[in-house]
Amino acid sequence: MGKFIVKGPVKLKGEVNISGSKNAALPILFASLLIKEVIEIKNIPKLKDIDVVIKLFLHLGVKIKNSKSLIINASNLYNNFNFPKNLIKSIRASIWLVSPLLFRLKKINIFLPGGCSIGIRPVDLHIKYLQKLGANIYIKNNYIIGSIDKEFKGSHIIMKKSSVGATISIILAAIYAKNITIIDNAAREPEIKDLINFLNIMGANIKGAGTNKIIIKGVLQLRGGIYTIMDDRIETGTFLIAAAISRGNILCKNTNPKNLKIVLKKLKYSGAEIKTGINWCSINMNNKKPKAVNIITGPYPNFPTDMQPQFTLLNCIASGFSIVQETIFENRFLYIHELNKMGAKIFIKNNKAFCKGVSSLYSTKIKATDLRASISLVLAGCIATGITIIDNIEYIDRGYEDIEKKLISLGAKIKRLK
Repeated sequence: MGKFIVKGPVKLKGEVNISGSKNAALPILFASLLIKEVIEIKNIPKLKDIDVVIKLFLHLGVKIKNSKSLIINASNLYNNFNFPKNLIKSIRASIWLVSPLLFRLKKINIFLPGGCSIGIRPVDLHIKYLQKLGANIYIKNNYIIGSIDKEFKGSHIIMKKSSVGATISIILAAIYAKNITIIDNAAREPEIKDLINFLNIMGANIKGAGTNKIIIKGVLQLRGGIYTIMDDRIETGTFLIAAAISRGNILCKNTNPKNLKIVLKKLKYSGAEIKTGINWCSINMNNKKPKAVNIITGPYPNFPTDMQPQFTLLNCIASGFSIVQETIFENRFLYIHELNKMGAKIFIKNNKAFCKGVSSLYSTKIKATDLRASISLVLAGCIATGITIIDNIEYIDRGYEDIEKKLISLGAKIKRLK
């Protein structure tokens, strides 16, 4: 496992170009399996998770050209379910193979997906709703096994719990379904809106993007085309936090601040000066220490769980006392132990982190536990006194493109060791 060596403290300032969204790119890539014509996807971030999807596609016989954009030809798929287990287990997104392959190949037999160890993320909702759409699907011996007769059948699905992953699985199944599918209490995340926009451009008939009621009328065929992935709002928020904790100032370019309203609001509460434009946003702490801010994570448009570790880091060096409540993943506070080793004063009770701000953090050897925890620990190293060693930094490559290059351009002193 690799490691980062980070020397601090530094003030992070400058400009950074935001990459394409990982959380939009992954479902759009899997949606491309539904299309028999050539498609070109632009603004794809260069990430380990994307590399895994490409390997899965090559295993299926998909033809791919990977340069500045990704050109995909899924006209002919191999009837081959002998996917390498390590690939399926390495990303949670592999669950989105199920709907397209059930439609294209009429059956599925894959190992249960994996991903970061941030809590229990069962696939029962995916299975339940695909059954309602006409699939004969079940889990046996850690495998997802399923089939459909001819096509999916439209249905009215009322989600008891809003789920991004299950919403995507339903959408991918309902594109070609007979009749209309209605999803009530659907996830509203901008990345789902981006997926729907992509599918509609390719010929789908989907209404309600960005709302909790999505209506899908099945079509006979999708066509090829060109699409540009949205910006990564979580990367944007991460760099804004980087400026806030280091009392710096950063301009994030090629990003839509409208997708980060709650994060920007909380940063303003912390004392940050926020400015926004159509495709940019900036933060300036004016050399001030941030103020502690309470947050509660929740489905969009509430505070994103993927920004919780970064904001908890802010709270641990802010003025005052704060409570961070995690409502999505029960194991998302595993990194707190590492921050406390650096001098933070945080204790956990009932999925709440109680933070008492400290004047500074100090360097030590720490270990990343998941993707968002890894970037938070790297940022902690940037403001800590001395040299911090962060193990298991492979997690960070799953969700942040050119992270060292970008941080160094902002003033960070960071080096990767293999």
